[in-house]
Amino acid sequence: MTGLDELVGEREISSPAEMEALGRTIGESLRAGDLLVLTGALGAGKTTLTRGIGAGLGVRGPVQSPTFVIARTHPSLVGGPPLVHVDAYRLGSAAELDDLDIDLDGSVVVVEWGRDMVAGLRENWWEVELDREWHGRGLDTACGLYSRATDDLDADTPRRVVISRRP
Repeated sequence: MTGLDELVGEREISSPAEMEALGRTIGESLRAGDLLVLTGALGAGKTTLTRGIGAGLGVRGPVQSPTFVIARTHPSLVGGPPLVHVDAYRLGSAAELDDLDIDLDGSVVVVEWGRDMVAGLRENWWEVELDREWHGRGLDTACGLYSRATDDLDADTPRRVVISRRP
């Protein structure tokens, strides 16, 4: 595993630009074989963080949510490892994630919605939890009211990001 140890802990992120900058810092520290699991509600910033990770790795973009294709590979533009960006939301089990036949050794792999699905893939991985704090500036998505409009209304709400090493 790479040198993300210095980033372990909790921080508040106040804007999408700051989330992307954190991702860039993370991406600059990652190497082939690294696995990150991103956990958080819709609109918490998982894809924005991954966009920054892609920038830090120097991969071809655009990095966008792979919701409908499940996994998207972004080749390196600088001779480094590719970024494999996975959205496990529609996967039912760890076996389905394993069936994607991802090159875990030769890539940096970011799995959104992957909690409880990666334990058999790697001995160690990074867990990144993103929480959209509720400050009453937008709509509370916890009650199921989510759309692009709710993202826009609450885009500047701070996020709490917790980075930890697993297991």
